[in-house]
Amino acid sequence: MTLHRASGQWRLGLGLSLCTALCWATLPLALKVLVGVLDPVTLTWFRFLVAAGCTTAWLAWRGELGGYRALSGRSWALLMLAALMLLGNYVFYLLGVQHTSPANAQLLIQLAPLLMALGGIWLFREPFRAAQWIGLALLVAGLGLFFHDQLHQAWAREAASGTARHAGGYVLGSALVVVGAVVWAVYALAQKQLLVKLGSMQVLLAIYVAAAVVLLPFATPRALLALDGRQWALLGFCALNTVGAYGAFAEALAHWEASRVSAVIATTPLLCIAAASVVATLLPGWLEPEHIGVGGWIGASLVVAGSASVSLLGRPRARART
Repeated sequence: MTLHRASGQWRLGLGLSLCTALCWATLPLALKVLVGVLDPVTLTWFRFLVAAGCTTAWLAWRGELGGYRALSGRSWALLMLAALMLLGNYVFYLLGVQHTSPANAQLLIQLAPLLMALGGIWLFREPFRAAQWIGLALLVAGLGLFFHDQLHQAWAREAASGTARHAGGYVLGSALVVVGAVVWAVYALAQKQLLVKLGSMQVLLAIYVAAAVVLLPFATPRALLALDGRQWALLGFCALNTVGAYGAFAEALAHWEASRVSAVIATTPLLCIAAASVVATLLPGWLEPEHIGVGGWIGASLVVAGSASVSLLGRPRARART
């Protein structure tokens, strides 16, 4: 089986990875507001439906809607696996966001790019040098410190407010997000291999359509009629965020190694914290401000340092011309 190889345009891959991280950093803030008025399945179905429509229009304009007939049975099976895994990621993540904070959800979902990085090294034999392994260790340690700090902060707040009974829901939400991270890593690796046969947007179109069809019997489209203007704006943002984030992510995989893309995406929790702070300041009452202790900030710093090491160190030098 022919394995996918990145184009080597690392600057383009880096820029697209940063775009993905920014989209995913702001997404949980809108989702946290919407899950109070719209059930997770209908919300997820609508996002896939809009993404399918936008991607179809884009590919039709470029004349790139074809290519699926040439797929083998094995490629179709891999495509369906990618669709089911991405669908699972959406549902499990959204269920988890209902019970935990946006920053904690974004922290835990970073297990996904870590698993993708290891999968890229194992499946695609991507080069990974000593400096990058050190950076990966820093990144993992930073995520661990940050999670420990957030869990401690959550228990302290609930104990002080006399609502410790909700702590179990916090742990359940965290577990659901972890499951979402595992299935996302499977999707990402399948997506990368499918780039051998199809363009990135063609892969995403098939995934969006399949997911929208699967979710339709379980969705409640009538619930959308009860949304007000602000909620519709947030819903539209979530839907377009899906198109932008996954379009940039798929293209990043085409130009850069999966292990390096995953390391840049690992900075998403920090961007989410910054976005949550801005929203809490400018729009009081929409979201509860994030509470981060000293250990959490140390962990966040390690995440940044580790991500930079994995992404930017160890790039192969250009060979001297003879």
